[in-house]
Amino acid sequence: MENYLYLVLITLAILAIIDLMVGVSNDAVNFLNSAIGSKALPFKSIMIIASLGILFGSVFSSGMMEIARSGIYVPGKFSFDDVITIFLAVMLTDIILLDIFNYFGLPTSTTVSIVFELLGAAVCLAAYNIVISDGSWSTLSSYINTEKASEIVYSILLSVVISFTVGMLVQYISRVLFTFQFEKKLKTIGVFFGGIAMASISYFILIKGLKGVSFIGSEVKDWVSTHELLLLGGSFVVFTIVSYIINLLGYNILKVIIGIGTFALALSFAGNDLVNFIGVPVAAVQTIDIFQAAPGADPDTFTMGALASSDIVAPTWILLAAGIIMVITLWTSRKAKTVIETEMSLSSQGDGNEKFKSNMLSRSIVRSFIKVGSGLTYLMPRTLQASIDKKFENPMLDAHKQKKRSKDEPMFDMIRASVNLMVASSLIALGTSMKLPLSTTYVTFMVAMGSAFADRAWGRESAVYRVSGVFHVIGGWFVTAGCAFGGAVIFAYFLKIGGIVSFVGALIVLALLLYRNAKSHDKKIKAKALQELNLEKGDIIGLQQVIETSAQQISDTFSKTNIFYKEAIDSLIKEDLVSLTANKKLVKKLQNELNSTNNAMYDFIRNLDDTSVKGSRYYIISLGYLQDMAENLGVINSNAMNHVDNNHKPLRISQAKDLKYVAERIADWFSQINMTYKRLDFTKIDEIIKERDTIQEYINNLLDKQIDRIRTSENSPKNSRLYFSILLETNELISSTFKLLRLHKEFDSFRRRNG
Repeated sequence: MENYLYLVLITLAILAIIDLMVGVSNDAVNFLNSAIGSKALPFKSIMIIASLGILFGSVFSSGMMEIARSGIYVPGKFSFDDVITIFLAVMLTDIILLDIFNYFGLPTSTTVSIVFELLGAAVCLAAYNIVISDGSWSTLSSYINTEKASEIVYSILLSVVISFTVGMLVQYISRVLFTFQFEKKLKTIGVFFGGIAMASISYFILIKGLKGVSFIGSEVKDWVSTHELLLLGGSFVVFTIVSYIINLLGYNILKVIIGIGTFALALSFAGNDLVNFIGVPVAAVQTIDIFQAAPGADPDTFTMGALASSDIVAPTWILLAAGIIMVITLWTSRKAKTVIETEMSLSSQGDGNEKFKSNMLSRSIVRSFIKVGSGLTYLMPRTLQASIDKKFENPMLDAHKQKKRSKDEPMFDMIRASVNLMVASSLIALGTSMKLPLSTTYVTFMVAMGSAFADRAWGRESAVYRVSGVFHVIGGWFVTAGCAFGGAVIFAYFLKIGGIVSFVGALIVLALLLYRNAKSHDKKIKAKALQELNLEKGDIIGLQQVIETSAQQISDTFSKTNIFYKEAIDSLIKEDLVSLTANKKLVKKLQNELNSTNNAMYDFIRNLDDTSVKGSRYYIISLGYLQDMAENLGVINSNAMNHVDNNHKPLRISQAKDLKYVAERIADWFSQINMTYKRLDFTKIDEIIKERDTIQEYINNLLDKQIDRIRTSENSPKNSRLYFSILLETNELISSTFKLLRLHKEFDSFRRRNG
């Protein structure tokens, strides 16, 4: 038993470190998005401020650890063995769940995940105990703190609506007051704005931050809670004076607000959310200490009511060590950058490549708002409308019409960043003072979305995609609760009935999933970097770069098309549905890559120098031909897959032999084209073009042969339809290739004539 406990402790310590890393990767968006998106401060300064907030907050988090010990379930109803099983199931589920969300770049609530994991594992073991003891199901509620779970669900719905609405209203008022040219008004309105913002943020630090501090007496906390209005009023006066002095010194007050706000949210994250990552391992250590203090106790019968004691305090060195790990992860995590990128894309001012596709719900909502807006425009006096519209004129976007947006430019300005931090801080502090368990993720995300909407960042070009993205993220929050509960139930059950065997098996599964996700995420990052390499450069693009960029893309596309076409034909002949399905995904990926390049075309053209504008026509048309080729390839593979999937008759031996020969001829032809563009050696392009005639002539002969078969011996309509479709789409594939080669020849002649 002793050895098993040591193994559990070591495992939980390792799981705690992993959970800290995946948790920070997801929650970093909560306190970094405003500062990073506005570029108010240098990136290193932002990270240092956030790191200090995390370190301070982690030391102050001792009082929050009781949630993991006794906040969700009643420890006195469970044995020592049950409690350890609950803790192990929670940690395993939490790491897998958060890592999956990080992989897809979706922010989710670590509070909700830990609460529903504890709830799921506890419900599972409570049900197990009731069944084996032949007890009454009516006693299930005595095992669980159902009130807490109800509060969490209520707070989700409440925070989503209120945060979006308040963020939208405050941002709208702030923009009307400041406009986008806010620098002129910082010395007047900015002084009072700074007083309100910094007072709100300091109130947030006091109310939210002090909640988890165990070494500050209850008298101080009681005084703060009973003098909130006095603190707010005094803070407003003091910080208004401070804002005035800062303006006199010539420093931007908005940068100060953003710096303090980032520190405050980072402190809150560590102070209140640290329990989500190490609360369970710390509770497990305390559980083992209680059990070992009772010599000879039976782990299956010894109940853990002592865990509910308020005298149990987490060791400060553990909290500080956790804070250091979080800081290291914050500086090194690639997945944190992916999650931050999601919120930035939904908040950015202006249009660009969107991360989410539109759906029927987002289209309906945007269409409804357009109709409402048209009605208000009709009713509103034109002078008032013109006056308001003028305040929302953004010179930054006007400048981008002439010049490509640089990666160093902000996604939104410092007014919006300040509003995000001020409103999020105020709402979280208000919720805490009212004892509502608001999630920092829900509040910060929805405030950011509300302020983006009010700032007219969601224009006609991007609104449906942004709304769709918001629903994706919100839907993910609710999925979190269900997956956390269900995953914890499964792990708890198998750990309970399988003991050490299930324990080791679960660790192996966890390791494999983490490794697989890490490798897949790295591949995704590298693929994205390669995809953006050519069209995302900030330098002006010349004619030679247009040629090289186009040639590289054409070479890559022909290389992939060659492989995918041959694989489709071979898999059809072998009736290999698995290979056809895999090939379909690869073809779809190629189509998405070409579509993404097409989406970036606007910036690409805008970034050309004057001598290369005509070259852009060549690039655009060639990209269109490549998309046609990918489309032909997709139809061929889909038709073959549907034929095999529906168990229709296989191809005749003669048909298979003919298609195999066609695939070989096309493979040779595409290989020549690939090497031509790869080496930028077009001396043999006329010979390559001529090969098109012989291949198409052979395909036309195959079509005639199939017509003769139908008239004489063919008895499978499905077989004939498939064969015809493959030959016809192959003909289209060859035609698109021919057009691309002819286009290049024309462009080369134009380039030679113009030097």
